[in-house]
Amino acid sequence: MNTVPTKVGVADLLKGVVAMVPDLPSMARHAPGLVFRSGDKKNTIGQIFARLAADHPDRPFIRWHGESSSYGEVNRQVNRYAAVLAGRGVGVGDVVGILSKNSPTDLMVILATLKLGAVAGMLNYNQRGHVIDHSMSLLNAKVLLTDPECAEAFDSMTPTSHPEHVLDFSALDAAAEGESEADPAVTATLPASTLAFYIFTSGTTGLPKASVMSHNRWLANYSGIGGLAVRLRPSDTMYVALPLYHNNALSVSLGAVLAGGACIALSKQFSASRFWDEIIENRATSFTYIGELCRYLLAQPPKPTDRRHSIRVIIGNGMRPEIWDEFEQRFGIERIVEFYGASELNLAFVNAFGVKRTAGFCPLPFKVVDYNPDGTAKRDERGRLRQMPKGEPGLLISEISDRVPVDGYTDAAETEKKVIRDAFKSGDAYFNSGDLVRQIGFSHITFVDRLGDTFRWKGENVATTEVESAVDTADGVSGAVAFGVEVPGCDGKAGMVAVTVDGDRPDPKALAAHLYAELPSYAVPLFIRFVPEIEVTSTFKNRKVELRDAGFTDTGDDEVWVLAGRADGYVPFYDGYVADVAAAKAPR
Repeated sequence: MNTVPTKVGVADLLKGVVAMVPDLPSMARHAPGLVFRSGDKKNTIGQIFARLAADHPDRPFIRWHGESSSYGEVNRQVNRYAAVLAGRGVGVGDVVGILSKNSPTDLMVILATLKLGAVAGMLNYNQRGHVIDHSMSLLNAKVLLTDPECAEAFDSMTPTSHPEHVLDFSALDAAAEGESEADPAVTATLPASTLAFYIFTSGTTGLPKASVMSHNRWLANYSGIGGLAVRLRPSDTMYVALPLYHNNALSVSLGAVLAGGACIALSKQFSASRFWDEIIENRATSFTYIGELCRYLLAQPPKPTDRRHSIRVIIGNGMRPEIWDEFEQRFGIERIVEFYGASELNLAFVNAFGVKRTAGFCPLPFKVVDYNPDGTAKRDERGRLRQMPKGEPGLLISEISDRVPVDGYTDAAETEKKVIRDAFKSGDAYFNSGDLVRQIGFSHITFVDRLGDTFRWKGENVATTEVESAVDTADGVSGAVAFGVEVPGCDGKAGMVAVTVDGDRPDPKALAAHLYAELPSYAVPLFIRFVPEIEVTSTFKNRKVELRDAGFTDTGDDEVWVLAGRADGYVPFYDGYVADVAAAKAPR
């Protein structure tokens, strides 16, 4: 059965509780950390890691291409890196920009930054030019650490965007030789309220916003998702092919590993064809996913390694109900721990009870309310919000309180735009998730869709205004409207742009090259529709909705191009393109 559950009952919860029994002792250790978190308590990621390294120095912590480094060994190198950063003036509250693909060094410089009470600014290495310059301006970093694998992104930066100190990993290693291996003295003094990460997310402005994550909010992942839901054991290894600038890897995966005192196996980047081979090579028992990753694995031809692994539990978000059972059965997965969350959101849902095809439950206060087409909450004649009945889609909003604060973005004005005040009574405040969900009982939800001017593709948020800006600057284009469209067999929504031109059509290869240069690869639109005109009157939003509803199938006489890939650029729409996208054969 591949239908979405309409309700969660007592029997579902009891079944989940029975499955938890072997892990109850470890769960009991983590439950207080979820319920009684305090920003004043001396509890940070650096302190947790240092304690594990002191208690279990010989236990494997990082695995890379099958080779392990122990907690003690990694901790000593982390401390040497921290000494280098401190020597360049990095202290509590300072920002260290990190531009890197997954590697042991990447994770170690993150931990080194956190041990100093500094903020790890996690740059997205897919960004280029003015976009990554904008991200750097938000960070106001004291030091920038760069991975040679990210040279293209680094070289596209304007030199004036660089901080005073820029070190590539080779220079960092050279500087770290002979530095102190002792834990920095400041680490033990840091409260949980200390800022930990800036994580970039696309917003409706069209340029990235840096969401803020404190150690205290990261600890909710550590205790709630890691300790109570994933429940790794010291003998477990979690394989992570998602980038460490992504919250699934940085917070969910790292939190689950440290909560269990387990090992993290890193892959530089995801490969569907090598995935199970790398799982086996790294002796992994768990991995992190996004929905599209699971689609790609199912699209691979069956092979013996589909079942020759030791995976027993996976954690992620975006596992669509229609593939849940197939994925579980084909690859022999015991538990799928689906969750729902966002970098800037002050709560998360997690499938701790194992209720299939749901995003799980959340013990923190939230509401599902009526909404407007633009993604705002709809107010009644009294100016208050109306909750949606169970089972009906509505806008998810989370209560803001001293117990559950919002870290928001680096820009306070951007944070305030997402806050709904006087929602149900005077003086209350809620955070607008921008997402549609259904509440199905016992604080469980199922995800429905995203609202507003962003859509999600390849596990990343794409801002339509950023895409429109890039298309508008292409030769021959006079106007553009971007939106997301559903592609059968794929998660999220693919980019589509309605375009007007001055005369002849632009060169299809040149257009693709321009967009690849201006946008991250996941944001390059798959579909280009040439339209006679684009309304820019007060009815413009309705026109955009009509274009989105028409998608790439109901386009009348308008010409539609599709993205074949970097080499071939755009080509005329052809039968079979949608199937190629679903099978990860296009774009290439």
